Amino acid sequence: MARIVVFDSGLGSLSIIHAIQKITKSEIIYFADQQNFPYGEKSQAQLSKIIQNSIKLLQEKFSPDVIVVASNTPSLMLDVRTKKILDVKPPLKDAKKQSKTKRIGILATKSAINSKGLTKHIKKNNFPKSFKIFKINASDLVEIVESGKFISNKKYCQKIIKNTLDKILSQNNIDTITLSSTHLLFLQPLLKKQYPKINFIDPANIVAEKVFLRIKNKQSEKNSLKIFVTGNTRTFQIKLNKIGIKNKVNLLSF
Repeated sequence: MARIVVFDSGLGSLSIIHAIQKITKSEIIYFADQQNFPYGEKSQAQLSKIIQNSIKLLQEKFSPDVIVVASNTPSLMLDVRTKKILDVKPPLKDAKKQSKTKRIGILATKSAINSKGLTKHIKKNNFPKSFKIFKINASDLVEIVESGKFISNKKYCQKIIKNTLDKILSQNNIDTITLSSTHLLFLQPLLKKQYPKINFIDPANIVAEKVFLRIKNKQSEKNSLKIFVTGNTRTFQIKLNKIGIKNKVNLLSF
């Protein structure tokens, strides 16, 4: 039986978990590090300590086959990948193929946008000079997902989406945007409604395929999901209930 640990600071991991569960059966441990939410406001030094401690704790506690760091921010700011550890980064290869105007937006947290790691990742993808890449701070969008407002107050969410994207989209002929915070996948329906002509690219399926390749010989008969959290279990249980997840939330302490 394959055991996969997927973690970030909040609800973002769920988008990756859903994609994994669509293509393979496994035991998934979901760890939401609520005490350190949001990763997107942390310095590189703070984040390095948090991620190292998390990986150590999760390896000791669960002995997983694979760990997915389900957040673009540490994936870009730190070098986390090993044989057993997968990360998630903006799917720029897909964006390059799909953009007709050669104007691409990367929607990510403040820390990811300002990181050297994102600049490196863009360079690594060897864009021709005719392409232009726009880094867009999505920290306010991450917040409306984590707070649950994307369910309870769609009007407010549309306002925040417009504040984040209207100006940059109207001025730059962007036709493709990478959803480069795993939280943003929850906003995909609202984003598509607001900007029907924009192609929003979701990296979750790319990550799920990589997970599948590592565990394809150890698949289980059915999917299972166990949830662990730092911080207040009751508060997180309420958040999950709002989006239809009834699994019990357990406390996991460092």
